[in-house]
Amino acid sequence: MAQDRGALLLSRQLAELSKSGTEGFSAGLIDDDDVYKWEVLIYGPPETLFEGGYFKAHLIFPKEYPNRPPKMKFVSEMWHPNIDPDGNVCISILHEPGDDKYGYEKASERWLPIHTVETILVSVISMLADPNDESPANVDAAKMWREQPEEFKKRVSRCVRRSQDGL
Repeated sequence: MAQDRGALLLSRQLAELSKSGTEGFSAGLIDDDDVYKWEVLIYGPPETLFEGGYFKAHLIFPKEYPNRPPKMKFVSEMWHPNIDPDGNVCISILHEPGDDKYGYEKASERWLPIHTVETILVSVISMLADPNDESPANVDAAKMWREQPEEFKKRVSRCVRRSQDGL
């Protein structure tokens, strides 16, 4: 039953996003027969280092959605403190619900069943504009962001150029 509920919610969200044309990203299914696997295209946020980029990512939802969060992974090359070298996104709202065993995040900052594809992607776009280097998924990117900002900008610019070539 929970699986049916998750599929229904995801189908509704896809229909709403298709109608509304949300700014900053587009989303669709990887395979029309699997509502649990999405492909998204995030447009680099204006007035950020990522401006002008078109970054492809996958959102893979668990069968227990909305009680558990999806996993998000960039397919496009990314250089960011909160995206690990394999492209996996690390932000609070994609962490399993409940208390953080390390005490870094409040339960209210983590996954809640009220989150939607839109709230996830808006959070990721915000993360691109404002990295959190206190708990990085990519330590090298976080260190470069803090200590070598010009090198960081060059590395991100390369990702933006490559994302444009992939269109």
